[in-house]
This record gives sequence, structure tokens and C-alpha cells, in this order.
Amino acid sequence: MTTAQLVDVDRLDAWIGDRLPGAGTPLVAERIGAATGIANALYKVSRGDNAWVLRRPPAVKNDPSASNILREWRILTALEGTAVPHPTPVLLCEDTIVLGAPFMLMSVVDGFTPGFVLPEPFVSSADLRRQLAMAYVDGIADLASVDWQTRGLDGLGKPEGFLERQVPRWLAQLERYWTRDLPELDFVCNWLTSNTPTMSAPALIHGDYSPFNVMVAHDPPARLAAIVDWDTGTIGDPLLDIGHLLARWTEPGEEPLITEQAGGVDGYPSRADMARRYAERTGRDLSALPYYQALALFKLAIILEGSHARQVHAGVDPEHTDMGLYVINLLHGAAAFARGARR
Repeated sequence: MTTAQLVDVDRLDAWIGDRLPGAGTPLVAERIGAATGIANALYKVSRGDNAWVLRRPPAVKNDPSASNILREWRILTALEGTAVPHPTPVLLCEDTIVLGAPFMLMSVVDGFTPGFVLPEPFVSSADLRRQLAMAYVDGIADLASVDWQTRGLDGLGKPEGFLERQVPRWLAQLERYWTRDLPELDFVCNWLTSNTPTMSAPALIHGDYSPFNVMVAHDPPARLAAIVDWDTGTIGDPLLDIGHLLARWTEPGEEPLITEQAGGVDGYPSRADMARRYAERTGRDLSALPYYQALALFKLAIILEGSHARQVHAGVDPEHTDMGLYVINLLHGAAAFARGARR
């Protein structure tokens, strides 16, 4: 199997056997999305009219703890019966003999990913875009209310000292692939360390929450069909999820740190409006929101620097890697939230 072809259909079909419908019908596996080699690989797997989504680790990881399929399966299973929209877990395979790594099968979600493009009627309706933004907020508000302790998620994370661990944890990852000095890195690290707030009550968090990691129902009203990509989920401070969502949010007159939300910025609510919605839904104190916004961008910058470093080591010009400029933009954005220049 190549990097882009991580599914041996014969082995997969034999392993599934009669666990799922369609035994005896040829199994087909079709890659979903771009084959980047660093993100979890997704395949639509079908037997006749029956279809599922297969998710397995990538060929390359920034960090050994990344892309943990077993963690993702545990979270999806725990979310069954909650208000949090998510793909239904179907089968888990821990035997690496089958595909070379653990993998799972999930239900197919009927929806679209709004981080890329907005279809009609969303693209032409300012009211629907506002609803959509608030649906993003409601998704993590519902997540923060999940009673994780009664759903078998004890030990998923270490909430004690969660915030205090963030800067040293991500700096340690950066040191493993350091290739260049990064502007604002020292300032952001020092500011985060000096301004660590008292942690909000522990909750199940997504860890990488943005419009790229949700799916939306096709028809109005605007609502989430599923929150996806749970491999960074943990028990920690849920304000990091709202911080991540809002830190990447672009308002009129601003330059996007990575990309503005699909469909432009018109009609969408402001970061302040979305923060108020979250506070009303959860009752949590958002007075330290700039800390969480800066932390989210710092963390994302370190992750994307891993991609930059891999390309540099492969011989790509450091000035022309895919993620190099984004990393610098994110660190400048983190510093802007820290200094109060971006709110």
C-alpha cells in the first residue's frame, strides 16, 4: 500500500465478514479528501447500497500521541445518547495486521464541511450564515455540558494542571523539529505563562474545533450534522474550544490569519456576539478569553510548523513551504490577542 492507498480492500473485507451487511458483495474503498500524508485518512467503504466511513492514522505524525484512533473511538462511543452531534461509531479494529494500524468504521454523515465552501441557500442568506455561526458555538456549548465522568471517560486526560502544561508541552514538540527562529514566539510563551487563568471546570473538549471539523445539514435551519475529527479530544478546559473557534474568526476589515470563513465575512456575527452566546449557553466566565485565543493560535502554529519542517528537511525552499507563512501569521495573531490589539 502507498501513502495515498492505506486500505487493502481484500483484507478489510475479510475482517468485516458478516459483522456488517453486504457480505459477498464486492467491497469498494474510495479516498475522501486530499491525501496529505499527515492527517487521518478517510475512506468511504461500501458494499452495494451499504456504506460507512473508515478512519485510520496517517502515514506520518507530528507527534506519537497524534491521530489516536482508539481515543477517538472511546469519545464517539461516550457521545452516544448526548446532544452533541457526531458520527455513529460502528466497528473498531485494533489488530494492526489488517491494515497496518488500528482503524474504525463510522456511519456516513449527511452534510457538508463549511470550512471550505458554502452551498446554497447559505451562501446567499445572511440570516442563515448568522445561524450557522451560532450553531458552531452551540456545538461546543453542548459538548462542555457532557457528564464525562459518568460516560466512562475518566483517565482520558489530566485536568489538573491542564493549562500550566500547555506551553512546555508544545515547546517540547517544537524542539523535535526546530528549523528556524519564529517571530513573537518568546513573547507569546512568556505572556501565556504569566497570564494563566484559573481553569474553568473540566469538561470533554474537542481540541481542534473549527468549521473545518464540523459537518452541517444541507437544508435550513442551520444546524450541525456532526462534529468530526476527535483524535485530539481530551478532558481539559473547554474554554480552549471556544478560544480556538473565535481566534480564527475573521471580522470585516481584518486580514485572516489563515483563511476567512467560507462565504466571506458579511452576515456572520462578531467574535463578541459568539462569545456572549457561549457564555449564556454554558454559564462559564469568559473574562480571560484572550488567553485562550492566544493559546489556541500558539498551539496551532506549533502543529503547522511540523509540516513546514518536514518540507524543509525534504529539500523544499524554506520560503516556499505550504505552512511556513501561516505559522508566522498565527504567532502574530496570538501576540495581537495577548496585547489587546485583536479582540
